[in-house]
Amino acid sequence: MYLADTNVFLEILLSQEKREECKKILSNHMGDISLTDFSLHSIGVILFRHGMGEIFKEFSNDVLPKVNLITLSKASYKELPAILKMYGLDFDDAYQFKVAIENDFEIITLDKDFEKVKGKIKIKTL
Repeated sequence: MYLADTNVFLEILLSQEKREECKKILSNHMGDISLTDFSLHSIGVILFRHGMGEIFKEFSNDVLPKVNLITLSKASYKELPAILKMYGLDFDDAYQFKVAIENDFEIITLDKDFEKVKGKIKIKTL
């Protein structure tokens, strides 16, 4: 099972440089992909900030039925400050990391910051 980081979806939605690679990896693993609620909210914030509300609607209609939407357990929120401190991650990366640990996911990402936790969880960096 895989946890797709926010940036993988945004790369596609914002038509950025690695969008084709991101599309390919998602389509190859569709059915085994999860997305955190934090990522979904972040995607919404960014798309709406760019005046792309209709793209968010299309994304919600097309992608959400095909992925598992995951949230961090309530008990794990108190562990995030220690994760931030221990690994030098920011809040969103610590959130993704903790969700991946709780669910035994491999993270698919474009974010090199996850190299800091390689060995603790599996990382597929695009």
